[in-house]
Amino acid sequence: MRASLVAVVALAASLIQPGVANAGPGVTLLSDTVLDQSALYFVSYDGLVNNNAFQDAMVTYNGHQYAAWYTSSRNAVVARRALGGSWEKAVLPHRLSTNDSHNVISLGISPQDGTLHVAMDTHNTRLYYSKSVAGLASQPGSHQWSSSVFGSVQRTLGGVELGNMTYPQFVVTPEGALQFSYRTGGSGNGVNELAEYTGGAWRRLGAWSSATGNYRAPNGVVSTTRNMYLHGLTYDRRGRLHVAFTWREGNAGMLCNSGGLTNHETGYVYSDDRGRTWRNAAGSVVGNTGGTRVSVNSPGLVADPLDPNHGLMNQEGQAADSTGTPHVVISYVPGRFTQCVSNYSQQRTQYGRTFHVVRNSNGTWTKREVPVAPGSTQRTKLVFDRSDNAYLVMPRGRIVSASKASGWTDWTLVFDRSSMNAFGEVNVDTSRMAADGVLSVQYQQRSSGTTPSPIRVADFRLG
Repeated sequence: MRASLVAVVALAASLIQPGVANAGPGVTLLSDTVLDQSALYFVSYDGLVNNNAFQDAMVTYNGHQYAAWYTSSRNAVVARRALGGSWEKAVLPHRLSTNDSHNVISLGISPQDGTLHVAMDTHNTRLYYSKSVAGLASQPGSHQWSSSVFGSVQRTLGGVELGNMTYPQFVVTPEGALQFSYRTGGSGNGVNELAEYTGGAWRRLGAWSSATGNYRAPNGVVSTTRNMYLHGLTYDRRGRLHVAFTWREGNAGMLCNSGGLTNHETGYVYSDDRGRTWRNAAGSVVGNTGGTRVSVNSPGLVADPLDPNHGLMNQEGQAADSTGTPHVVISYVPGRFTQCVSNYSQQRTQYGRTFHVVRNSNGTWTKREVPVAPGSTQRTKLVFDRSDNAYLVMPRGRIVSASKASGWTDWTLVFDRSSMNAFGEVNVDTSRMAADGVLSVQYQQRSSGTTPSPIRVADFRLG
């Protein structure tokens, strides 16, 4: 996009509320580039396989950005660009196996040996995995970009058998070890596990959340199985690993209506030893990876209590500010609209509201409603700029901000461009935020049926 056109679009975006002074920090659109004019498009579970909040579809390292998606021919593609440059594409020898939006592509980079890792196409199945040659990410100028820089597509994690799994995501420790988070088992009866890549090899660390324990619903029905849905895994600047989560119960009889969702509560744990030992907000040990697991009956986990009758979304957003304070974004149907969600998709779209939850210095949590409704069943992501102002990237690419100076209370819609024609959830490159302060948002344009549509990346300057 020409610089002059970008400036015009950015100016239009800043004027979304004519005559009203925006309270939250603003954003400036820098560019909006095309990854693929004809990306794979189908809707399942209300989402797209190329854009889901629980994947790492974009990552930035050493002045280069990487993105992944499926083409209209179902091939997995990984692209790279020097920041501010043009995209180069590499088509991998793998085609999406089924029309299921869970089967996303996630990317991870190992700072220790400069390898780029690709995990993809799994929903309660064995994953597909490929790793690049060493030095690809650490010395990008020394490697021509093509599929030849990637190894063969395997059904194990570099020779480590994980079994059937879902929700592959990568995170890098402060020492530069690459970690891999995934769920084994299924919805309502599954556990979270970790693996770690050091010395050029993967090893399985084990499970750390429990599927067992008793949870009694408001109607008195007891559920004995569940899974923990993660909002993410976030290392702060001091090296603490933060994890917020929701529980999903296995017993649907606990609901007030069969059209609801068995998600309940927002919980929180942290680890100061790279995910080996898990503690509640008070600092008490509640689990160990590969040993005693964090369960629904572990003490001190609840950051926000909510029963299963409000359509609480799982796997939404989280981040830590520069002081290491954890922040979480959640969404559900508040009780002022109904105490019994009977049609999840319809009522969440009509009545769902977004909330910001932040941990206070005394260990308690404060929750505030964001005065901009998502208008969607789908998820919102949370990022901070270098001044600790907060930005919610909502469905359809809308951005809502709040200033640190206000204590994150002055939430304001600061970007809303309907001409983006973005469908639902978008992906956010948090590693680029840390690298140069630019917010990169990957989104796919709305289509119908299975008609392919463009997938794009919009870049924003914050504050």
